[in-house]
Amino acid sequence: MITTVTLNAAIDKTYYVPLFTQDSVMRVQRFYAEAGGKGINVARVISQLGKSVLATGFVGGFNGRFIRQELDRQRIQHDFVEVAGESRLCLNIINESDGGSTEILEPGPVISDEAMEQFGEKLKMLAKRSIVVCFSGSLPAGVPKDFYAVLVSMAKREGAIVLLDTSGEALLRGAEAAPFMIKPNEQEAAQLIGETLSNGLEIMKRLATLERMDIPCITVSLGSEGSLVYFQGAYYRVQPPLIDAVNTVGCGDSFMAGMAVCIAEGKSIEESLSYATAVGSANALNEKAGYVNKVDVDELLKLVQIERL
Repeated sequence: MITTVTLNAAIDKTYYVPLFTQDSVMRVQRFYAEAGGKGINVARVISQLGKSVLATGFVGGFNGRFIRQELDRQRIQHDFVEVAGESRLCLNIINESDGGSTEILEPGPVISDEAMEQFGEKLKMLAKRSIVVCFSGSLPAGVPKDFYAVLVSMAKREGAIVLLDTSGEALLRGAEAAPFMIKPNEQEAAQLIGETLSNGLEIMKRLATLERMDIPCITVSLGSEGSLVYFQGAYYRVQPPLIDAVNTVGCGDSFMAGMAVCIAEGKSIEESLSYATAVGSANALNEKAGYVNKVDVDELLKLVQIERL
């Protein structure tokens, strides 16, 4: 089983308006609302790929009930810790006249010490049953900056392979617990090494030599240009297929889903990176974040290029 962790779950709501203007009344042409947060996106894609997955984390209030109901509707197993307050709503307004977007993000609930302790016990139980545990997204209010490091260490002690996808100080602290894989972008990778380098491969090499980072797999996301990857002493460049992207939100989460599936199945690093890249590209063909079609994945997989450097 694969477990995904979303500590700051949300309802992702998208409005489409013909023309977005300030200080005016606008009629929404169409909209949708989804259970969201990066880890939930990962879980949804894993489920769409036909694999067993369970989503966990914190939820609260009416929005938390909606998140649970949506996962039930999509037949995704879940086991959340209920917290006081209201899970956040993230609103994205798409201006159909020019394709621009405006995001309004709620802060979400403050997590109590009791809820953190309760989640720690739940994670131990779930990690013991899981081959892979994926931690994705931002930290909610109330938790310490090293919370990911604590949770990563906890899951590793229970025998799970741990993947971490976060940013900022949460990534800096979380990396110190040596998860199996991290997925920074170039800017985040520069933060990890404490300096800015213009060459992506140089960033990779500096990351791999940091003594405090005993991390077997580091993938540096280059957006539409693919990724640079360090894995156990070897370096790879992965080039995604050229596509007409409809939406790029959720591509990184879909990549994580593909990696989790392959790692859980014991695939080689080359197979894992190729498949994960195809899954991420398949997400870009869908309007909604965290949605892929297996037929698209299989076709795109034939077009992924991977090179050992």
